[in-house]
Amino acid sequence: MGLAIDRHKFSAEEYQEFSSRIRLSLGILDEMLSSPGFGRGESSFGAELEVYLVDEQGRPAWVTEQLLATNNDGRLTHELNQYNLEYNLSPVMARGAPFTAIGEEMSAALSELSTKAAQHNAHPVAIGILPTLQQTDLTAAAITDRPRYHALSKGLLRLRGGAFNIHIDGPEPLAFSCNDVSVEGANTSFQIHWRVNPGEFASVFNAVQLVTPLVLSLAGNSPTLLGHRLWDETRIAVFKQSIDHRHDDEKWRVPTRIPFGFGWLRKSAMELFSQSVALYPPLLPVLGQEDSEAVWRSGGVPRLDELRLHQGTIWPWNRAIYDSADGGHLRIEMRSLPAGPTTQDMAANAALAIGLAYGLRGSLEELLPALPFQYAEQNFYRAARHGMDATILWPQQNYGGPEERSVLEVTQQLLPFAEAGLHELGVADSEISRQMSVIKERMRARQSGARWQRSMLENFEQQGLSRPEALSAVLSAYQRECRRGVPVSEWSELS
Repeated sequence: MGLAIDRHKFSAEEYQEFSSRIRLSLGILDEMLSSPGFGRGESSFGAELEVYLVDEQGRPAWVTEQLLATNNDGRLTHELNQYNLEYNLSPVMARGAPFTAIGEEMSAALSELSTKAAQHNAHPVAIGILPTLQQTDLTAAAITDRPRYHALSKGLLRLRGGAFNIHIDGPEPLAFSCNDVSVEGANTSFQIHWRVNPGEFASVFNAVQLVTPLVLSLAGNSPTLLGHRLWDETRIAVFKQSIDHRHDDEKWRVPTRIPFGFGWLRKSAMELFSQSVALYPPLLPVLGQEDSEAVWRSGGVPRLDELRLHQGTIWPWNRAIYDSADGGHLRIEMRSLPAGPTTQDMAANAALAIGLAYGLRGSLEELLPALPFQYAEQNFYRAARHGMDATILWPQQNYGGPEERSVLEVTQQLLPFAEAGLHELGVADSEISRQMSVIKERMRARQSGARWQRSMLENFEQQGLSRPEALSAVLSAYQRECRRGVPVSEWSELS
C-alpha cells in the first residue's frame, strides 16, 4: 500500500485532504505518463506467493507472529490472518528463463519456510483455500494484530454498516455472515506483476483481461470452503463477497471494490487510475509527508503516496500499479490465480497468461469488437465456477460474433499465440517449451488442482470417511504429492 497504517480512526478533514491529494496526484501522473520516454524499459516479471501454515493435524497453525519474530528475510511478510504468510519474489527480466527463475525462487522459499515453520510444529501449504478450514478459523480473533488490517476491517464495515454476507452456489451451496474481514483470509493466491511500457499498456491490459478466464480455468485450486463443495476456484466468490462494502438494500448498486472491470481500455492506464478515484471513496485517508508536486516540478520522481494507498484499497482482478522505483514505471498486477498446487504449475500459469496476452495484443482490433466487455466478465465467472469444464463466449473467425465454446478448445487453439508472445518478449525457446509442456500435459490429463482435490474427496468418502475426515485426508495427500515435486497433471489419485 505504500504508506504505513498506524490507526483506524480518521477525521473529516483528513478524508477531505486525502481526496484533494489523490486528485492532484492524478494530474501529476498524467503529466508523467505523457513525458517522452517515461516508464520505458525492458519487460520484467515479479510475483507474490501467499501460503497457509498448518499443524501436524492439517489444521491452520496460528503461528505467523512467532515465526516472523525470528525471521531475517525481508521478502517474507504478514498476511491478513494469523495462519497466512506472503513471500515477495525478486523481479526477473523477461529475457531468458524468467519463469524457471520464479519457480526456483518459490521452491527455495518454501523449503526455507518449511525449516522455520517446523520450529513451531507447522508446515507451509500453497493452496487456494485450505480444505480443513472451520468457522472458528474465520473470526476477528484470526486477524493479524496489525493496524493496517484492523483499519481495513473497520473501514469496510463503516461503509457497509453491517455484517458481510457470503452466499456461494455450487453442488453444496454455502451461506453465512461475518462481522469482520477475516473470511478474506481464507484465500491465498499467486499474484503476477508485469512491467509494461506506458505506450502499450492499454493493448496489453485489454489482452490480459481477455485471456484471464482461459488461464483461470486451467489453474483452479479452491474447490471447497468450510466443508462444502463449491466452485473450481471458490476464492473468486469468497474474495468478492467477504469485503463487499455495499449495502444490500441500496436503490442502485455502487461499484464493487473487487471488480473485473468496467469496459475495454481506450487509450491509456490513466483511465484506470481516474476511475478508481472517481468511483471509490477513500477508505484509509493516511497522509504522506511527500510534496508530490514539488518533487515532480524539481525533476524528481514522486512516490504519489496517497494515490498508491488508494489503489491498494481497491482490488480488481487485474490492477494497474504505479511505482516510483527505477525512474517510475507501470505494472499490471494479475490477482486472480490461486496459490499452488506446485511451483512448476504456478510458473507455467504465469507463462501462459503473459504469453497469451502478449501474443494476442496485435489481434485486439479483430477480437474486441466481437466480444463486448460484459461477455469477457461472464467468461471470468464461468471459468471460476466450472474450471476446465467451462464454456465461454469467444469470437468466431473472420470477424464473426461470439459463439459458445469449450474453454479447453479455445485455449488449445491459442497456444501458438502464447508461444509467439513469449518469444517476442525474449523468452528462450527452451524455456517456452518447458513451461508450455506443463500446460499441455495438464490439458491432456484434464487435471487441475481443483479437479484432483474433488476426485480425492470422493474417493475418501467412498471408503467410509466422514466429510471432515475426508477433507483432512485430501490435504495430507495434497502435501504428499507436492513433496514429489511433479506438476499436478502427474499426481496420483490413489489414496
